[in-house]
Amino acid sequence: MTHFMFSTGIENSSPTIDNGRRRIDEMEACRHYQCWREDFALVQNELRIGCLRYGPPLYKVFLGPNRFDWEFTDLTFGELDARGIIPIADLCHFGVPDWIGDFQNPDFPELFARYARAFAERYPWVQLYTPVNEMFVCATFSAAYGWWNEQLQSDRSFVTALKHIVKANVLAMHAILAVRPDAIFVQSESTEYFHAANPKAIGPAEIMNERRFLSLDLNYGHRVNSEMYRFLADNGMTDQEYDFFMNEHLKSHCIMGNDYYSRNEHMVDAKGEAESCGEIFGYNEITRQYYDRYGLPVMHTETNTCEGPEGNEAVYWLRKEWANVLRVRNSGVPIVGFTWYSLTDQVDWDIALREKRGHVNPLGLYDLDRKPRPVGKAYKQLIQDWREVLPAQSVCLTVPLARRPRVHPPKTPIQAEQSEHA
Repeated sequence: MTHFMFSTGIENSSPTIDNGRRRIDEMEACRHYQCWREDFALVQNELRIGCLRYGPPLYKVFLGPNRFDWEFTDLTFGELDARGIIPIADLCHFGVPDWIGDFQNPDFPELFARYARAFAERYPWVQLYTPVNEMFVCATFSAAYGWWNEQLQSDRSFVTALKHIVKANVLAMHAILAVRPDAIFVQSESTEYFHAANPKAIGPAEIMNERRFLSLDLNYGHRVNSEMYRFLADNGMTDQEYDFFMNEHLKSHCIMGNDYYSRNEHMVDAKGEAESCGEIFGYNEITRQYYDRYGLPVMHTETNTCEGPEGNEAVYWLRKEWANVLRVRNSGVPIVGFTWYSLTDQVDWDIALREKRGHVNPLGLYDLDRKPRPVGKAYKQLIQDWREVLPAQSVCLTVPLARRPRVHPPKTPIQAEQSEHA
């Protein structure tokens, strides 16, 4: 049993754009490489948060098959360990190293599993993981919308990306459990809903409302309906691949982390075109839909909104989301944590990282000078008010949240090393 996990995160998206010629690195844009000690101090000393969604930049660490540069990761994870901050290790956040290419590469799942095992061996004290962040969003933006990475726009490229991403997530979980059998996996996944704008839009909206579940259905071994099975099969998923997902899932080790923003709800027209419509159902209702489908404990793993001209819009959204979290909990759903994402403002998320403009989005608990925003002060107070009131409910896992004795990596950073598990 552990206390309710109040959390924030360090934004570490790293997709490529311009057909792979340029990479967007949010850690760089938000100056985390320069300010990581200050960032961790804000988490520990100012906010007094015990958990942090945090991961190393995959493209900088994973240099080649069984070749790794752990220098920055040793420093940062060593500091987290020393400060007693529990990381939810975010291993792949929207991008892969150049030498892998993109999510169309069928070798990606096995390669990523090797990376996950190497990470777990080097930092055996880490117990909480998000192997691949927002699998549905990553596949959609990369291979359906054509915004990132492979920049493709077809159902076949979407299914290809999705099956590789989810397989990578599943294989990484297996690889981590081989090192740390009591690991717990927090799937940070976007939770969506599609509303029909008129009667003719009901059919397209129903299809989209099944498609939104695909990443978690495959990850948790939940049988898809006949419409989605045809969609997967028609676009390249074999029976053998589908059977892998149904048989190799690790649902009992998982927390269903879900991300909700006002843009997660969409209005669909008769042609099947959708656009964000703002909050209609809200977090409580949509979370219940996902919980009813999977029956797993829940953690609200991402939310934010821009601080507007009045200066209190983000505070209002925080209060609304927190009220929804309490409503979810009081209705009997085991919800074990809440996250305002991220610690600092972000850059170019107003255009979904499709271009490198350097436009600062005031979404963080702190600005990029590490000065608190009103929502940062409000979140600090919320945590103080509720910390002792909300012990986490039983999370129905086969393993407890526990800290292992520290086993540190060598003091001298290793620039590139051979893994014993080639």
